[in-house]
Amino acid sequence: MNFDVDSKFDTRRSQTISARLGRLLDCLYPPRCRFCRAATFSAHDCFCDDCRARVRVIDCPVCTVCGRPFLDTGGDDHLCGPCIQRSPHFARARSWACYPTDEGEEHPLRSVVQRFKYGRKVSLGKPLGRLMAESCRELFSAHAIDVVIPVPLHRKRLRWRGFNQSVVLAREVGRAWSLPVDPFTLVRSRETPPQTQLHEDERRRNMRRAFAIAPKRSVENKSVLLIDDVYTSGATVNECSRALVGGGAREVCVLTLARTV
Repeated sequence: MNFDVDSKFDTRRSQTISARLGRLLDCLYPPRCRFCRAATFSAHDCFCDDCRARVRVIDCPVCTVCGRPFLDTGGDDHLCGPCIQRSPHFARARSWACYPTDEGEEHPLRSVVQRFKYGRKVSLGKPLGRLMAESCRELFSAHAIDVVIPVPLHRKRLRWRGFNQSVVLAREVGRAWSLPVDPFTLVRSRETPPQTQLHEDERRRNMRRAFAIAPKRSVENKSVLLIDDVYTSGATVNECSRALVGGGAREVCVLTLARTV
């Protein structure tokens, strides 16, 4: 009993020291918008007010399964056409915000995601992951999540990039939600060409059977929260979910930082 009391006291003291240190660092090195570099109020803010105003945070109405935002405002959530035609292998997918696929105009969220993912700015992963965790917690409050699993990269892609952006985001979500993160059970069983220039049907064919459960690992009867950076066609997370459900997962939910519209 004494050990538990001391442990809780040490935890609170550590959190207090960490908060004070954070405020000191904010004074010495004022936080900046991750896109335009303008000053922000806190290091927790990824974007300044002007850039945040350009980011469309996803709100109702959305598809009850894949989370696709509908163009009309107001109204209730309902199934979208693609989910009616072909039910995904996951139970629910949600994203924090969306951005246009048209790259004619530089978009704050798209630019920051690409800088993180392709520019190897690993330091962006912590604030982006924290943003996902803080903004989307209530979206999964009704689901008893057992484990957080990031979408894996093939070992060749991992060696080239140097890190898996989904693992970085998953660790922040797991830390914020006090959930275990497992980056080893779901593996990329075959190398696939990049999805960027492929159409939706090509993306699905490209991802078919590209993921598997690692030998001697198990997700039997577990509710899984699958993490990725961007939801585009849903082909990647759907194939991951197929492998997880096929491996015995009770349910798969999907959380991404962004999705394209």
